Amino acid sequence: MCGIAGFSRYQFEPGDESLLTTMGQAILHRGPDAGGTYLDDHVGLCHRRLSILDLSAAGNQPMFSKDGRYVIVFNGEIYNFLESRAALEAEGHVFSTHTDTEVILALYAKHGKDCLSELNGMFAFAIWDKQEKSLFLARDRMGKKPLYYTYEEGKLAFASEIKALLPVPFVEREIRDDAVYDFFAYQYVPDPKTIFKGVHKCPPAHYMLYKDGELVCQPYWDVDFSKVSERTEADLTNELRDLTAHCTRQRMIADVPLGAFLSGGVDSSGVVAMMAQQSDKPVKTCSIGFDEKRFNETEFAKTVADQYHTEHHEFIVHDNVSDNLEHIVSFFDEPFADPSLVPTYFVSKLARQEVTVAIAGDGGDEVFAGYEKYSIDAIENNLRNKVPAWVRKRILPKVANLVAGSGISVLKKVKSLCDSLSCDPAMGFYLTNSQIDDRQWQQLVAPDFAARLGEYHPSKITLEAYEQANGPDHLSRILYTDMKTYLPGGILVKVDRMSMAHSLEVRAPILDRDVIEFAATVPSAFKFKDGEKKHILKEAFKPLLPDDILYRKKMGFSVPLDQWLREEIKAIAERYLFSSDAGLLRYFNASAIQQLWNEHQSGSHQHGTVLWSLLMFEMWYQRYMVSTEKAA
Repeated sequence: MCGIAGFSRYQFEPGDESLLTTMGQAILHRGPDAGGTYLDDHVGLCHRRLSILDLSAAGNQPMFSKDGRYVIVFNGEIYNFLESRAALEAEGHVFSTHTDTEVILALYAKHGKDCLSELNGMFAFAIWDKQEKSLFLARDRMGKKPLYYTYEEGKLAFASEIKALLPVPFVEREIRDDAVYDFFAYQYVPDPKTIFKGVHKCPPAHYMLYKDGELVCQPYWDVDFSKVSERTEADLTNELRDLTAHCTRQRMIADVPLGAFLSGGVDSSGVVAMMAQQSDKPVKTCSIGFDEKRFNETEFAKTVADQYHTEHHEFIVHDNVSDNLEHIVSFFDEPFADPSLVPTYFVSKLARQEVTVAIAGDGGDEVFAGYEKYSIDAIENNLRNKVPAWVRKRILPKVANLVAGSGISVLKKVKSLCDSLSCDPAMGFYLTNSQIDDRQWQQLVAPDFAARLGEYHPSKITLEAYEQANGPDHLSRILYTDMKTYLPGGILVKVDRMSMAHSLEVRAPILDRDVIEFAATVPSAFKFKDGEKKHILKEAFKPLLPDDILYRKKMGFSVPLDQWLREEIKAIAERYLFSSDAGLLRYFNASAIQQLWNEHQSGSHQHGTVLWSLLMFEMWYQRYMVSTEKAA
C-alpha cells in the first residue's frame, strides 16, 4: 500500500519541491520503502511506496508511460491486472515492470476515463497528462482507499490523508459545524464532507478531472439492486462460494509475506478457510482478545486456526489502552469514534510482525445483512406495518417522552422502539442506528452552536442514501445506505488508518466488485431468512466451517467501553473532557458533560458511547486545533 499527494501550480506559486517533500513526510507511514516526486510548470506529484509487487526500483513512483506523456501516482492494488496485462500484450504492448501501476497507465492511455470499468481493486490514483495539461484522479468503487482534496479559486491539492494537505498554504483549519453534528450521530464524518470546511473527500466510485483551473467530479459506478435473480437459493449459494474463493485467491498474489486477520466470526473464518484450501503452506493468522469474556472471541478463532492448521498468533489487550490511546488516535485526521479502532490497531500491529499483507473478512455484514441492527430494523418495520398510523403518530411519541432519560435498559429500548415506529422506514433506520438521540443532543449542545446549525439534522445523510437506492424492498435499501455511508465512512477508514499506522496492507475479498454486484442480485429473503442474518453467506461457508462458528451469536469487534471509561481510561478521559481549554466547550455545555460523566461513573446510566465520542473529539481537537493555536 502507498500514499499519494500533489497539487496544481495554477495560480499557486508556493507549490514547489519542498512542499511536495513535506506532504510526503506527513504520510511516510503509508509507504516507508521508497518515495518520489514529480514537478513541472503545472503540477507537483508525490508518492510514498509500500512495496508489494515487483520489489525492485522499477516499481517506484511517480511512474511514466513509455512515451512519457502520462505520469501516475497510485495507492492500492488492482486484482485483475494480470488479465488486463495479458490482453494488452496480445495487442502488442510491451511492459517494463511487473506492477499493476504500469497496467493502469496503459489502460488510461487507451481508454481515458473509461479505464475505470477495466479496474477491479482498491485504489486512489492521479494521472497527469502532459499533452492535454489535465489531471485525472479516481477512487475505487467501495472507498477502500482514501482520497482527500481541497479546491479554491482554481487551486487544487490532493492527498491520501488530510495531514498531508495541512501544510498547503491555502488550506485553513476551519471546522465545519454540520460535520461536528454528523460526527456525534455517526461516530465519523460522512463523505464527501470532512471536519474542515475547505477539505473534501472524493466519494467512492467517483473520478475528478482538473484542467485550466476547473474541477469536475463525476460518478462512474453504483450498486444496482434492481436486477433480482430468479435462480434457486442452492445455485446462488454455489456461485457465491466459487466467487468468494476466486476473489480470495486473487488477493493471495504478493511478493511479500501474507497472512490473515482471524476474529472467529463467520466472514474472517470463511476467508481463512478458503486461503488454507488454496495455499501450499500454513496460513499465518492473527487474533486480538480481551480479558472480559463477553468481548473475547479468541477461543472461536482458535477453533478455526486448529481446523486449518494455521500459524496462529494471539494478543490480549490488558493495560495497553491508556498507554497507547493518544498515539492510536493520532492517525485519524478528523474525529473518529468507532471504539473497535483500538483492537484493529493492535491486530494490525501483531500482523505486521509476521506479514506485510493481511486478508480480512470486511464487508460481509454490510453486503449480506449480518448486523444485529438489521434484525432490529426488520422487527420494527414489521410492527410499523401492523400498528395503526394514528397510534404511531400520536400515542408512541408520548410514550417515548414518558420514559426519556431513564437509565433502565428496558425503558431505553422502549423509547428507541417508540421513536422509530413513529417515523417512516428510512428515518426509523436512522434513529435505530444513531449514536446520539435528539433529546441527549439538545441537553448537550450549547445555544450559540445550535443557532449556527439552524435546521440541519444528520439524518439527511441517511435519508438521501436511502432515497437513492433502487432496490425493491426495505432491506435492500438499508444495505445500500450502509454501503454508501457506514462502510466507507466508518469501517474502511478504521481499517485503512490502523493498518497503515503499521505499514500493513489489508485486502478484503468480500468487497470485490464482482461479489458486490452479484450480492445485489441475491433476493433479500436469502440474505435475511427466518430471522437468520447473513443466511446465504453462511450457506456458502457451511462446507468449510463448523456450526459453532456459523451459528453462534454475533459479537462483532466490540470492546468493553463502559468499563474502560470507569477504569482503564478514566484518568485520560477526565484530563481531556474537563480541560480548561477543551474544544468541547465551544460546542457543548460543560455542566451537561459533567452530568453524563457523573451518571456513568455512578453506574446509574451507561453513557459509554457518547462519552467516548466526546473524548475522541477532544483528543482530535487538542492535536489538530489547540496545538496550531499555541504555535501561532
